[in-house]
Amino acid sequence: MTPNPILVKPEMPLREALQLMVERHIGCLPVVNESGHLVGFISGTDLMWQESGVTPPTYITFLDSIIYLENFSRYEQELHKALGQTVGEVMTPAPIITITPNKSLSDAARLLNEKRIHRLPVVDDSGKVIGILTCGDILRVMAMAKS
Repeated sequence: MTPNPILVKPEMPLREALQLMVERHIGCLPVVNESGHLVGFISGTDLMWQESGVTPPTYITFLDSIIYLENFSRYEQELHKALGQTVGEVMTPAPIITITPNKSLSDAARLLNEKRIHRLPVVDDSGKVIGILTCGDILRVMAMAKS
């Protein structure tokens, strides 16, 4: 686990968050509210919309009506991310899967596999983020155990 991770607030400008991620070689930052509780994550994937843009959903017109052939709300979410200026506008919001420090490494690995995620915020009893556990952390422990 990486203890005391860098935390950002929803009102932080995207440029600052991006700068933090690049300078510290971090792929994802936990986003916390004023009381320190996790409200989301901002990752490189969230930021890619800024550069790639968004393609409008396919539609047909029928009797002066527009019928979308794809999920329009998904397009709205992607557009919001592409135009966002703050972390809160672009982040992936909660619910976020978390783990507590009293869980075993096996429990964490199982959770990462089952949910197909790459990192787990570690939260204390009050719900505040105290660390991040990644797949790399688990692999390091496995490699040390095999030596």
